[in-house]
Amino acid sequence: MGLEGHRVLFISYNGMLDPLGQTQVIPYLRELAKRGVQFTVLSFERDAAFLGDGVRKREELKQQLHEQGIEWHWLRYHQTPSVPATIYDVIAGIRKAKQLVRRNRIGMVHARAHIPATIALALKRSLGTKMIFDLRGLMAEEYVDAEHWREGSFPYRITKAAERRIFKETDAVVTLTDRIWPIIKDWEGLRGRDVHHTVVPCCVDLSLFKFSDDDRATRRAELGLGDKFTIVYSGSLDGWYLTEKMADFFAAFRRRRSDAHLVWLTNGSHERVRELMNSRNVPADQFSVLSVPSRLVPSYLAAADAGLSFIKSCFSKLASSPTKNAEYLACGLPLIINAGIGDSDALVHDWNAGVLLENFTDDEYARIASLIETMAAQPGTRQLTRTVAERLFDLQTVGVERYAALYERVY
Repeated sequence: MGLEGHRVLFISYNGMLDPLGQTQVIPYLRELAKRGVQFTVLSFERDAAFLGDGVRKREELKQQLHEQGIEWHWLRYHQTPSVPATIYDVIAGIRKAKQLVRRNRIGMVHARAHIPATIALALKRSLGTKMIFDLRGLMAEEYVDAEHWREGSFPYRITKAAERRIFKETDAVVTLTDRIWPIIKDWEGLRGRDVHHTVVPCCVDLSLFKFSDDDRATRRAELGLGDKFTIVYSGSLDGWYLTEKMADFFAAFRRRRSDAHLVWLTNGSHERVRELMNSRNVPADQFSVLSVPSRLVPSYLAAADAGLSFIKSCFSKLASSPTKNAEYLACGLPLIINAGIGDSDALVHDWNAGVLLENFTDDEYARIASLIETMAAQPGTRQLTRTVAERLFDLQTVGVERYAALYERVY
C-alpha cells in the first residue's frame, strides 16, 4: 500500500526550535515525507520562539519545513505552575489539533510522549483518528527517580491515570528499548491487548556522524593531543548524567595512562568541569572543555579513542536510549558505559562494542581502564563499532524503516 496519501498529525511537546528537538524529530519527518506522508506538525514552543531573533528563526524553519512538504503549527509552552500549566497546554492543544485534523482530513495522530498522547486520545475519542503513542520514557517514574515527585503524589497519580487511558485505547506503542516492553505490556491498559508495537532507538544520521582521518588529525592538532590516549564525553552535565563519577573514572584511568586526556564537549558549566578536574588533581593539560556547534561534534568525536557515558541507573532508565552511544559508535569509538541503561548492556555483551562498568569502585575503574585500553588498540575496533551503529542505530535503515512499517500497519 505504501505511505502515499497518509495524512498524519505529529504532536511534540518539545519545541521544534530547540536544537535537541530538531535533532531528534526533523530528520524522521523529512525522510517519511519523502516517502509520501503528508505531515502536519503541532509543537509547543518556549518563550524564546516568540521574542526577538526567535521569531526570525521560527519563520525560517517554517519555510524550510514547508519546502520539505511539512506543515508546521505551534502553541506557546507554559511551564509554571506545573500541573495547571500542563492542563492549560493540553486543552489548548486539543482545540488546535481538532482544527488541524478537520481542515487537513487527517487520519492518524503520532504523539511523541505523554502530553501529546493525552491530546491524541481526545482526538481519537471525538474524531475517530488512529493514534500512535511514541513513548519517549516513563514520565511518572522519571520524575520520581529524579526526586521531583513522590510516588503516590497528586502529579504522579494523574500522570499514571492518563497513561492507563492512553494505553487502553492507543492503536500502537513505540518504545526506545526492547527491555522495557515485556514490563509495560503487562501494565493496566495494555494487559491483554493486541496492540501494534515497535522499537525505535535514538538513531543518528550516519552520513553526518562518521570517522574521518582528516578530522582526527585536525582536531588532535588543535587540542595539542599528540599521541595521548583520548576519551571524550559529549552531552549535558549532572542530572541523569553522573558527571562526578566520570571525573572519578578519568582520574583513575590516568593513574594507568599518564598520557591520558579527557575532552568534555558540553554546553554546561565549564567552571563546573574545571572544579571537578582540579579537585581530582588532573592537570589542566590533561583535559579540555569545549562548547562546539552540533555540526562540528562528529569531528571532535573522531579525535578520541573511546566515548564515555555514565548515567544514573534506575527503573525509568530501562526505557532510555542514549543518543550519545549511537553517535560514539558511528564515529568509530568503543563505549565506556555503566550497566542498567535501556538496551545498552547488550552493546557490550552481544556486540563487543565497548566495556561495561558494573559498579563505581576503584577496582572496577582499574578493570575497565585495562579493557578499554586493549580494545582501542585493536586495529578492527573502529570498523566494528561503526558496523554496530549501522546495524542498530542508522536513521534510514532502522529508524525511518520501522516508523514507515508501523504507519502502514496502523493507518
